[in-house]
Amino acid sequence: MELSAIDWNEVIREKHAASSFPREDRHFWDRRAPEFARHASGSDYIWQFMDLLRPEPAWTILDVGCAAGTLAVPLAGKVASITAMDASEGMLALLNERCRELGIENIRSLKGRWEDDWDELGIGVHDVAIGSRSLLVEDLRSAIEKLDAHARERVYISTIVGDGPHDRRIIEGAGRRFHPGAEYIYVVNLLYQMGIFANLNFTVTETEKSFANVDEAVQGLRWMLQGMTQEEEERLRGFLPGYLVPANGRLRIPGPGIVRWAVLWWDKKRGRR
Repeated sequence: MELSAIDWNEVIREKHAASSFPREDRHFWDRRAPEFARHASGSDYIWQFMDLLRPEPAWTILDVGCAAGTLAVPLAGKVASITAMDASEGMLALLNERCRELGIENIRSLKGRWEDDWDELGIGVHDVAIGSRSLLVEDLRSAIEKLDAHARERVYISTIVGDGPHDRRIIEGAGRRFHPGAEYIYVVNLLYQMGIFANLNFTVTETEKSFANVDEAVQGLRWMLQGMTQEEEERLRGFLPGYLVPANGRLRIPGPGIVRWAVLWWDKKRGRR
């Protein structure tokens, strides 16, 4: 079958529908906001993404799915201004708090979703639009078109490679089938079908997680099993003692684990067919 005959947006929609990864659940992200912010702020992903972005002082940036400012906060001192949008009030509250603590005044936080009318939200056009690890949406083509329409110069997106930050052994240990969803290569094909010639790079982060005991491990891994039932938690508690490895008085996940994200970007003038 010719690649052009495949509706890649529909394929991605079907893959996402069966995915085990959290979707745009505002309540889920509100609850996870403090933990996510602590983890994300120390991730090598930020600096690797920044190296690919090469920010310029005069840039205005739109950061969609900004979380608690994973990229917006470190970018604030390197660009003119940032519009940081997220659907989670909890994430935006943390972002605003970080801006107050750090004296950052060039970030405008905005509550909004991919599916909203961005003109009604007053987003406007920016030099660069970013969708960083935030594109698990039902209609990816529409989301990409919105980013592209609100960028003058470049668009940057990042998407999952393989299982991403998830450990399928833990998910399956809780008795749940693991569905990885549509990883980056599907997005590459969709962009090509849309007439976009995207540059492709990868961030690579080595992770090593450890816990004081099984109770702490269950709490620390709960984000992988959104909506975990009592039966699944009992299975997980039975699985973890044989899976976690004792090390220096703690229990660690066998590894280290390697997490990759695909960063795709295009120039608005040169990256279109």
